[in-house]
Amino acid sequence: MRGWDDLYPLPVPPSWVPGAAVGILSLHFIQKLFFPYFWVDLRYLLKVLTYGLRVEMYRLQGRVVTVLDKFVKLAEKQPHKPFLIYEGTVHTYRDVDRRSNRIAQVFLQHEALKKGDTVALLMGNEPDFIHVWFGLAKLGCVVAFLNFNVRFRSLLHCVSSCEPKILVVGADLLGTLEEILPKLQKDVSVWIMAKDSTFPGVHTLLDKIEAASEDPVPVNRCSASNLKSAVLYIFTSGTTGLPKAAVISHLQVLKGAAGLWAFGATAQDIIYITLPLYHSAASLLGIGGCIELGATCVLKKKFSASQFWSDCKKYNVTIIQYIGELCRYLCNQPVKEGEKNHKVRLAVGNGVRNDVWKEFLDRFGAIKICEFYGATEANICFMNHTGKIGSVGRTNFFYKLFFPFDLIKYDFQKDEPIRNEHGWCEKVKKGEAGLLISKVNAKNPFFGYAGNKRHTEKKLLCEVFKKGDLYFNTGDLMVQDHDNFLYFWDRIGDTFRWKGENVATTEVSDVIVMLDFIQEANVYGVSVPDHEGKAGMASLILKHNASLDLEQMHKQVVTHLPSYARPLFLRVQEKMEVTGTFKQQKFRLVDEGFNPSTITDPLYFLDNSKKAYVFLTKEVYEMILSGKMKL
Repeated sequence: MRGWDDLYPLPVPPSWVPGAAVGILSLHFIQKLFFPYFWVDLRYLLKVLTYGLRVEMYRLQGRVVTVLDKFVKLAEKQPHKPFLIYEGTVHTYRDVDRRSNRIAQVFLQHEALKKGDTVALLMGNEPDFIHVWFGLAKLGCVVAFLNFNVRFRSLLHCVSSCEPKILVVGADLLGTLEEILPKLQKDVSVWIMAKDSTFPGVHTLLDKIEAASEDPVPVNRCSASNLKSAVLYIFTSGTTGLPKAAVISHLQVLKGAAGLWAFGATAQDIIYITLPLYHSAASLLGIGGCIELGATCVLKKKFSASQFWSDCKKYNVTIIQYIGELCRYLCNQPVKEGEKNHKVRLAVGNGVRNDVWKEFLDRFGAIKICEFYGATEANICFMNHTGKIGSVGRTNFFYKLFFPFDLIKYDFQKDEPIRNEHGWCEKVKKGEAGLLISKVNAKNPFFGYAGNKRHTEKKLLCEVFKKGDLYFNTGDLMVQDHDNFLYFWDRIGDTFRWKGENVATTEVSDVIVMLDFIQEANVYGVSVPDHEGKAGMASLILKHNASLDLEQMHKQVVTHLPSYARPLFLRVQEKMEVTGTFKQQKFRLVDEGFNPSTITDPLYFLDNSKKAYVFLTKEVYEMILSGKMKL
């Protein structure tokens, strides 16, 4: 009797199949062992290339498609889909499109605005910020986002530096307008988001919006002929003191808007924006990203740690935006039951510390942290597409091919890049901190700052590795490890970061030395345990026979500086230390910090609960370190 195998003989595979199988398994093993991030790198790179090719195809077809163009198309395609949800009120794509049309019509009728004119916008987070922004963009205007935390002299500087024809002010910022109105240039037309005005010569907008037509303005007003033309001014604190207006082109808006998509967001996502809209993270990545996806965003007037998760549950939020401090504030909230019962799957932002990152995930669930690096005016960006804790992104041969950058040696004492005997800069080794510089070319241009050629030139490094090359100086120190992950290390120069904002030390010192009892002020940032960034500290030299008036000091910083820029610590010295090039010496002061046990100079602390500077005792110092004293 024949067996089963005789009746139905098993097919014998060709002799090459086992070898091929072993080869494939070996390649898989080698890839996992030596190139563990190959597939995630490839997927990310393909996404970046796909988006770049799409923009390039538009260009080759003679079409310039902007984020505003995409929004108008979405308003036609999905008119009833919610675009904005604000304080429980839903604003659909059609609603936002029509109200922005009304605003465009008002300015078309009442102001002689030409295409390319600048309009400054001083408003908080509210739907009308977006309506005014889009309405002016439909007229082909460049919109300058003003930081509503900036006060008096700094705010006047911001307005004058972007040379606007019009200033639009939100109803909740009329007190700020009252401060600057007497000093404001007479050729700037001021409009307020109100139906009536008590200010002479100031126009009202709300009453005119209600009477305006919803018809779109002529298409030729907003059509862009070049992706590299300016569309926004976003202010950033640099190393030279007062805020600078970074020129934002259509191309940069498109790149920023692609961020959420690159991290895996879809049209079904609901994005929660609590960051200020004057900041590029909220406006470009948040609002622009929402348009790129055709998604919905929930806009919050102001971040609230206590309401954050209840809002996320209420509105079925799936994506949140953060800065490092925001995540820490959430972790510092009292533990509540059901904190993981939400639909948030992605958290996109920058500046979160390793320990906060881990605690955030442990406490609030399996949320993918999408950390990125980028400055408002920079021509380089990194995205942590792998989820590696602590990293701002990852690079490889192909990424550097499209976005060339380097980390170079930096002299901390001279506060400049190190050059060798031939005059060239030198790259740091992996694992060493170096200054991040990014090559400026046709594909990765640097658009500079509005109205200030000198500031633009100061951000560029020439003759770096060879004659004729040009690099953008980010002012940031980074470390690249042996797996090609990048980590933010510190900022250089006269800037530090606190409460998610860049603080220009020269701006702060300029405000302090206006006091008649101050001879000199040296402002710098000091590390505070369990706090992101660095808190402001000022070393003071008093004038001869003068005494420190703490009441006047408090009044001065509160009047002229935003809350995040006010020095938390004061140190009174007899003599100011300077470098060999007569620059203020900061390094030793930074190292010494604010410890009254090791510093013999008088120290003071800005106690916000008392609204005054108080003597920094050992007891107060311990309360700050333990977290009992709120900063």
